[in-house]
Amino acid sequence: MNEEESVLMQKSQAFATRIATMTEYLANNRSKVFASLYDQVLRSGTSVMANVSESQFAQSSADFITKLHIALKEASETRSWLKLLYNKSVITEREYESMRADCSEIVALLVASLNTAKNNSKKTKNNDEE
Repeated sequence: MNEEESVLMQKSQAFATRIATMTEYLANNRSKVFASLYDQVLRSGTSVMANVSESQFAQSSADFITKLHIALKEASETRSWLKLLYNKSVITEREYESMRADCSEIVALLVASLNTAKNNSKKTKNNDEE
């Protein structure tokens, strides 16, 4: 699959860019007390993109599924960090809702992609057994 053709890749790249921009802004303009949280959300938010990117060139369907599962875990972690930043009033409700919506869209895409990949893998396995 070509990167330009993958909606998931495009969305995860855009989300990683938003996360990087947000954490840079927070580090420069908000409380330094939460600097380690900024680092955490930066790591997990950009890891989604990295794992989606790796999945594009997976060595097998199992490898593809594993990479997408990791991306899904990282997206879930990112949502948790964003919620914590919001709960601690580091980001506004508007900022939180905007980032949460993007993250939730990626989660939905990842779940759909995983379901498709798992179903395709089962079909291939069943065909191989016949």
